[in-house]
Amino acid sequence: MNGSLGLFDVEFQLRLVGAALVGLGLFHALLPRVIDWPSDLAGTSLMTRQVSYAHLFFIGLTCVLLGLLPLFLGRELLAGTPLGTALLTGQTLFWGARWLFQFTVFSPRLWRGDALRTLGHVGFSVLWTWVTAVFACALWQVL
Repeated sequence: MNGSLGLFDVEFQLRLVGAALVGLGLFHALLPRVIDWPSDLAGTSLMTRQVSYAHLFFIGLTCVLLGLLPLFLGRELLAGTPLGTALLTGQTLFWGARWLFQFTVFSPRLWRGDALRTLGHVGFSVLWTWVTAVFACALWQVL
C-alpha cells in the first residue's frame, strides 16, 4: 500500500478482491455438498453429472487464477502498461457480466422464502458489485 488512504486505496482493494476470489474459488470444492448437488444430480445421466462437476472445477479454477492476479500483482496492474490495462478491462467486463447474471439469469424463485438462500443472493449481489467496482475503479485510474 503506497497511498495514505489505507482501506480505500485501489491497490489495497485489488488485493482484498484477489483474496476474496481465491477464497471463492477454493470454496467450490465444498459447493456441491452445500447446495446438495449429489441428490439433485442423482436422477440425471452420467454425462450431465460429469459435465456439471467439470464445469464446477473450471469455474473454481478460474476464480482462483483471476484472483491471484490482483492479489499478487496489483501494483503491476495499476502501472498503466498495455497488458495491465487489458487485464483490468477483461476483469471488469468478466465480473460485470457476472454481476448482471446475478439479477437477470438467476430466478428469484431460487431464493425467495428461504432465509439462507436469500442471504446468499444478497451476499453475492454485494460481492459482485464490490468486485466489479474495484476493477472498474482500477481501470479508470490507469486510463
